[in-house]
Amino acid sequence: NWTSLTGLIVGVFLLYVLHTCWVMFGIVYTKPCEKPESDSCISPYLAAKPRLQLSVYTALRPNADGGHSLIHREEEFDVNTRFERLVNVSLPKKTRKNGTLYAMVFLHQAGVSPWQDPHQVHLVTQLTTYTLPKPPEISLITRQDEPQVSRSPRPASEQLDRPVSHWRSRLTVNVVSENFLFDREALPGDVHRYMRVYQSGKKMIYLPLLFVDELSNRVKDLMEINSSSTELPLSISYDSIALGKLRFWIHMQDAVYSLQQFGFTEKDADEIKGIFVDTNLYFLALTFFVAAFHLLFDFLAFKNDISFWKHKKSMMIGCVLWRCFSTIVIFLYLLDEQTSLLVLLPAGIGSLIEVWKVKKAFKIHVIWRGLTPTFLFGKRDESEKRTEEYDTLQAMKYLSYLLYPLCIGGAVYALVFVKYKSWYSWIINSLVNGVYAFGFLFMLPQLFVNYKLKSVAHLPWKAFMYKAFNTFIDDVFAFIITMPTSHRLACFRDDVVFLVYLYQRWLYPVDKTRVNEYGVSYDEKPKGKSHKD
Repeated sequence: NWTSLTGLIVGVFLLYVLHTCWVMFGIVYTKPCEKPESDSCISPYLAAKPRLQLSVYTALRPNADGGHSLIHREEEFDVNTRFERLVNVSLPKKTRKNGTLYAMVFLHQAGVSPWQDPHQVHLVTQLTTYTLPKPPEISLITRQDEPQVSRSPRPASEQLDRPVSHWRSRLTVNVVSENFLFDREALPGDVHRYMRVYQSGKKMIYLPLLFVDELSNRVKDLMEINSSSTELPLSISYDSIALGKLRFWIHMQDAVYSLQQFGFTEKDADEIKGIFVDTNLYFLALTFFVAAFHLLFDFLAFKNDISFWKHKKSMMIGCVLWRCFSTIVIFLYLLDEQTSLLVLLPAGIGSLIEVWKVKKAFKIHVIWRGLTPTFLFGKRDESEKRTEEYDTLQAMKYLSYLLYPLCIGGAVYALVFVKYKSWYSWIINSLVNGVYAFGFLFMLPQLFVNYKLKSVAHLPWKAFMYKAFNTFIDDVFAFIITMPTSHRLACFRDDVVFLVYLYQRWLYPVDKTRVNEYGVSYDEKPKGKSHKD
């Protein structure tokens, strides 16, 4: 049943990858009009090389009712010339009182007011968004930078739970620069909503395709607006864009918007934005395939892991406890940092799985007598005790001489010189720093046991290939995915341990009576003789 299920999952996965590739090709490739002189073709307005200007206005309403203000005008606008301008925007009183502000971007003829130009194109976007304010951080020892008591009648905790207006400090504008000839009968729906067309004789002309990149607005660039914020900076950047990339970007913006409609917060959507904004299209394609195969191999490895544990004979108690402790600490750290649900939920599920493994390792049985639970612990066999002798009494004894002083020293240093939201935040940060920085020390006992016993535990080739592939995938992720430096270093520490394991696997014979890292021991006698010291 497990084999047929694996084949079914791999088959569905390959169909999904092929379908995604076909859909991506349909998005990036647009069929041009084959007969330029035909009436079914729509010609570009930019082919005549008109003189254009780019104007940006601000308004309290998206339709500019109630007035508008010009904040920037690019006099000599060239579609193919990239630029970036930094302007200071005056905030109206309503915006400073937790209100909104809109930007109206016009592309129009030079010397003509955009409000009177019949061939102008414009888009409206928000310069503000509502999100929860970031909790203040203070020095827990000196109480430095402690926020003053607010005069608001609401409690401080309620104020932090109330979304407030934040300023988007970036405005990214794009125009399709290529003179593409569209076929009226095969006009893509995603481009149609951005297209304005007018009749010129017998020909149909479409105005420049103007696009405002919403994906470039990241949470890290937001600035909280208060009553004293009379002016705020705005970076206006422009660059031309290819038609294929425009269509791809439109679909990605729609996907992010759909996630927010399903209940994802601004911060949750920001995690997805970072994947598209921080990498180019080639890295983005690599990210998709790497992530897809990582998901598949993670599932298959997890399936084999569960299968192993169901039939386990013995296990290494120290390693099981460490994995459970580290995953719970990382989950609590992500929860304290208000990390996106995309990251938090997998970490929570992983913590529950590790707790279940601890229950299996200690042979815990729960007997209910009414409403009172009784916990029964089983006894460990001789194989576990022999492995524990090297795992706990020797390996961890030497490693702890380095581990504990560094962890305690780092926690004390952070307490004095680093600011935190609370004492709980400091405790969790100190623990997770120990997990990230010194977690590789707890991987070494397996190598130490291999050295002392002059053998390696049996690991089925399927599980071994999953392990090798995921090690490689983690390295790729460390380069193409935005992540904390400590987590990136943790990916490379796994490489060191894995390379040493490969060397031991080549040097030592396989002992099927020993416990492998998945908690499995096989009853067959070891093949070959152990190496002598």
